[in-house]
Amino acid sequence: MKILMVSMPTLHFFRWTSQLQDSGHEVYWFDITGMSDKVERIDWISQKVNWKLKWNYPGRSLLKKRYPKIYEYLQVVNEFETKSVFEKYLNFIKPDLVHSFSIQISSLPILDVMNKYQHIRWIYSSWGSDIFNKEGKENFDFNLQRLFSRVDYMFADNQRDFEIAKKYGFGGINLGVFPGGGGYDLELIKQYSVPLKDRNVILIKGYEGNLGRCNVVLNAINSLKKELEDFKVVVFGANQKVFKFVQNSELNSWENLKIYGSIPHKEVLLLMGNAKIYIGNSISDGMPNTLLEAICSGVFPIQSNPGKVTEEIIKDRFNGRLINNPNDTEYIKEIILETLRDDIGSGIHYNLDSLSPKLEIKYVTNEIRKIYNQLEK
Repeated sequence: MKILMVSMPTLHFFRWTSQLQDSGHEVYWFDITGMSDKVERIDWISQKVNWKLKWNYPGRSLLKKRYPKIYEYLQVVNEFETKSVFEKYLNFIKPDLVHSFSIQISSLPILDVMNKYQHIRWIYSSWGSDIFNKEGKENFDFNLQRLFSRVDYMFADNQRDFEIAKKYGFGGINLGVFPGGGGYDLELIKQYSVPLKDRNVILIKGYEGNLGRCNVVLNAINSLKKELEDFKVVVFGANQKVFKFVQNSELNSWENLKIYGSIPHKEVLLLMGNAKIYIGNSISDGMPNTLLEAICSGVFPIQSNPGKVTEEIIKDRFNGRLINNPNDTEYIKEIILETLRDDIGSGIHYNLDSLSPKLEIKYVTNEIRKIYNQLEK
């Protein structure tokens, strides 16, 4: 079967697509951004990349940085139209199946073309807050109604998104709930993990922005210096807003607090393998990938629950804690204190024994391949 993937170049997409290597299917990738070079990680598939610019003129990057308005004006005439390029590639490949990842970036730009080719089946994969968060998305309701009247199949990383899709008219086939980036390498994770009794790290996801609420968590622990003195408190993936918050607070004097920006994935696994508690907090998300990684690493998770997705796998005060008020400092502080007092061992063992096997990379890959194989018939 010929499968045409449509996505921006992201780690999640590369991991998902790698599940089809040596599956017997012909796989193609249309880079919706049109700006990336060939990706060696997925060099086994045919790639339509670097197609966007008519002319990559000297000094283009400098012009974009210094004179963005002039750059945008020039790009109107210097860029090929996405729909036109995609349609030509679609007709060249003649796929049996098109699979697009995310609505705003990869699905809506090709919707008009897919409407012209009704005989080509279409899978849509929902990522993160893709169809849950309306903020800043023009004609959100109208666009979702248009998309879901055309899409034939759907993957998601949570059950909530299928219910949302139905409200917008999705009458296609639910292909199931799977991690958006595919499964997790449990053998590799075990190499970085130490026994629970030897763990002394509290690990915090460090994003603060439109959706992330790391600083609310940091504000909550600001008055817990004594309670956390025997722990190493580590923030990873921190952006500038997080660094600035810490610098302007009493946390800046904590000797047991470490703040990291972007770090390699192996270092994240090392932190996970030494962590006793993981905290992730945001106001909008799908099933957080870092939460799933924490579960596989034997870390007790404290995670926000936007749209009631986290509660699909976490039972509060059993195998994790749910943050239902992500902007409430005192509420989060109390959850942390309760977690420090609770016996969290049984919940961690439940996660390792019952949840992580269904997140394991070989298991997920096998299930995903079965679904694609069934669609071939």
